[in-house]
Amino acid sequence: MLKKVNDILRSGGVIAFPTDTVWGIGCLPQCQLAVQRIYDIKKREKQKPLILMSYDINSLLPYIDHPFPQQADILMKKYWPGALTLVVQKSRKTPGYLTSNKDTVGIRVPDNNVFAQICRSISGHVLATTSANISGEVPALTYQEAMAYIGDKVDFVVPYEQKISQRASTVVGIKNEKITIFRQGDVIVE
Repeated sequence: MLKKVNDILRSGGVIAFPTDTVWGIGCLPQCQLAVQRIYDIKKREKQKPLILMSYDINSLLPYIDHPFPQQADILMKKYWPGALTLVVQKSRKTPGYLTSNKDTVGIRVPDNNVFAQICRSISGHVLATTSANISGEVPALTYQEAMAYIGDKVDFVVPYEQKISQRASTVVGIKNEKITIFRQGDVIVE
């Protein structure tokens, strides 16, 4: 399966995969055409950015501006891997087409072994992602739902038989060491 995922992603494809919260769809971040396909698949508004996910923070560091905010570091150590998305200043490496030309980028390290295996095996170890659903509809929580919602629109749906029973991730913005909660999800930030 990992070889197939790699081949699809390297050729500019889009995959659907499980995370610890909801099913996601993603592609390699440097593939602008694949990112455009994700927007088309989801019927997503252009002003809504994608996020970057990986199995560890080290793979995400090149995409964010440094120094890393102290508050972000504290939250990352407390809640990752897990259902927390951090929105921080992006680096020059992060393409504007991923972030809707904003100066920030959302990053996350999900707590799911299948997702981690995928990221460990792909070039760069990072996926540009969003939830597996049509915008405004309920995200997929099972393989069957992912297949029904977007299975005919992506290049591959990763086989995974467990149900994901959690809410979406909590999205927290950090600017000048101030925390803003953009979306309350599974993680309660204290």
